[in-house]
Amino acid sequence: MTFFAQTNYLKLSVTASAMLLALSACGGGDDPLPAVQPFKTLANVQPLVIAHRGASGALPEETLEAYARAIDLGADVVEPDLVSTKDGVLIARHDPNLDFSTDVAKRPEFASRKKTTTVDGETQTGWFASDFTLAEIKTLGALITDSERDQSNNGKFKVITFQELIDLVKTRSTQLGRTIAVYPETKNPSYHRALGLPLEDKLIAAITAAGWNNKTSPVYVQSFEPGSLKEMKTKGLQAKLIQLIDADDYDLKTGKLTYAAPYDRPYDWTLSGDTRLFSAMVTPAGLAEIKTYADGIGPWKPYIVPVKGALDAAGNLRDVNGDGKVNYNDASSQPPTTLIADAHKAGLFVHAYTFRNEQRRLAFDYNKDPKAEYLQFYRLGLDGVFSDFPDTALEARASYLRELGR
Repeated sequence: MTFFAQTNYLKLSVTASAMLLALSACGGGDDPLPAVQPFKTLANVQPLVIAHRGASGALPEETLEAYARAIDLGADVVEPDLVSTKDGVLIARHDPNLDFSTDVAKRPEFASRKKTTTVDGETQTGWFASDFTLAEIKTLGALITDSERDQSNNGKFKVITFQELIDLVKTRSTQLGRTIAVYPETKNPSYHRALGLPLEDKLIAAITAAGWNNKTSPVYVQSFEPGSLKEMKTKGLQAKLIQLIDADDYDLKTGKLTYAAPYDRPYDWTLSGDTRLFSAMVTPAGLAEIKTYADGIGPWKPYIVPVKGALDAAGNLRDVNGDGKVNYNDASSQPPTTLIADAHKAGLFVHAYTFRNEQRRLAFDYNKDPKAEYLQFYRLGLDGVFSDFPDTALEARASYLRELGR
């Protein structure tokens, strides 16, 4: 134990003793205070709360307003997905197809740009960022993409650039006196490269200009495509790199993840003829391979805590919650896998996605309480959570810290 650790331990011991004496004097009983427990994260620090596309559960995602709200709520990190405009500017959008998250379909001046194209092997129809200049995109209004969430702010907020988010983070970090990190993703990098609009050089330039091109900087760079991460590392990006790990769906009857294109493997693997699935990444060999070019992994959360439905005598899924439908909310969480421990053993931190509050997105055994899900993952040693509702993630973390006597 270091000198500082010893000093802090002594201070805690003295404080605890004083509190016990006070309780005894007041008839408070003889129950001892909980000892301070260590974190189970890779770096022995509290898990990060990463605002997934900002406070996207409440406001249209990836807008300045959504990111500012997340920061005001106390999020440690804000996360944008990056796609490119026609004039090569990185903007914060989850999809190249603007139809998914903006009001472009209601703009008659852009009606002629609607088209059908292929994104990572998937045929899509809509309006694509690569066909618009930044000035044109700035005329669009952002939408909240979940139809069951509050739609009252649709169209009020604008699409932002990655640089605008950097500026917001720096300004608010100074104002608040705390470091806020940013967590950009290269979105569909092979798709952009084929268009002649590669994302990697622009992202490296922005991070370097921000003074963040080092391992200790408040920036994490993520991608589903290993080739994108490897390219940036080769080109001198020194920021923390994270390999995202996806799947198509889950089979509630078996509790197993399923794999179907385009969510079966990284798209650069598809292009190169690599037939492995994302599941290869969570094996010890896969984690060791990731460690050669990245610092952490970002798995879909069922890789850590699987879910499985209940079956009736005929082998059919049961409507456990009695709402007349059989879906995810009728499934229950299963014993956790060893992925977090395996990743930590390989020297990789683990940030899992995506945590949400709606009952339809919660396993039945969480009893409609999203904080119960967070607590399970925090207790397993997860290093960070991607959340649409950072306030709930923070409340659950506060409860977890109290459990640890902190």
